[in-house]
Amino acid sequence: DGVGNAERVCDAVAENLSLPSGRAVLPSSTGIIGWRIPVNEMVEDIVPLAVKGMQSESAVGLARAIMTTDRFPKLRSYTLKNGARVVGVAKGAGMIEPNMATMLSYIFTDFTIEKKRLQSILTHAVNESFNSISVDGSESTSDTVVALSSNQIESEENDLAEFESAISEICQGLASDIVRNGEGTSHVMRIDISNYPGSDQEARMLGRSIANSALLKCAIAGNDPNTGRLASAIGSFLGRLEDAGTIESKTTNMIIKLGGRTIFKNGKFVLEGDDVENELSQHMIDAQLGEQDEYPKHQRCVEIGIDFGTSTKDDSGECGNVTVLGSDLTAEYVSVNADYRS
Repeated sequence: DGVGNAERVCDAVAENLSLPSGRAVLPSSTGIIGWRIPVNEMVEDIVPLAVKGMQSESAVGLARAIMTTDRFPKLRSYTLKNGARVVGVAKGAGMIEPNMATMLSYIFTDFTIEKKRLQSILTHAVNESFNSISVDGSESTSDTVVALSSNQIESEENDLAEFESAISEICQGLASDIVRNGEGTSHVMRIDISNYPGSDQEARMLGRSIANSALLKCAIAGNDPNTGRLASAIGSFLGRLEDAGTIESKTTNMIIKLGGRTIFKNGKFVLEGDDVENELSQHMIDAQLGEQDEYPKHQRCVEIGIDFGTSTKDDSGECGNVTVLGSDLTAEYVSVNADYRS
């Protein structure tokens, strides 16, 4: 029934836009899992009104129209030197955990590019952005990232590097907006992992494990520099994968930083006195956002760095370097999700 209902809506959109068939329409949705969409109302009322209201002056209306529990519309754009533009919009605030999460993102460009090449560029950008975020560690049945080109602006081979950079910048910006807009989010964690003895994907899994640590998330929400919870999150992840001897060899040269200050080095914590405690707490306070702010007041993050040292490559010679964004855990997040259907 779900597929059939989606096809009915696609057919209605195609008919109202005078397209050949519903196969020319890309469906995507988020919502309460297991509940049917009001297909008759959508086909008879919503689709005609939506088509009638279409305009080409601004993408802000699109960014607003796809919002659910989002607190602000998410929109990014980039103009290339050859005059081509890239515009991206996204929605998503809760149930955010790759791959890819309860989120929708649409990227439009008039840059002329082959479909296969566009797909390759998008895949790389998504892995470093939408697949490197977490608000609450909950994966979704509904997510979409689409890139569409009208091929209206001619391009040359030497334009591709700038185009790829534009796609990456827009995806990373929108992914950051999703986390900063997370349900109840009052802090964004930026977790930089370098020289991990393994692949980027394995390093990304570590970053997400840290971002999803409930104890660490709560500590950050309270501006509490409980560094033991950060170290514990790292150890818990490694302990699920390795034996004690391997963990020790991987962490021999590990350095952990919080707010730019080294807190762990040479196998032990480097924390002395109340001044350090106050400095770390102030770093979190400076990164704090209002849990119900309509728009973020700044772009600051709680900065977490884990460097495994340059000599810690795995047997294949790989060394993972990634950045993962995560959210804290507040009472507002619980309230939003406890009252979601009531």
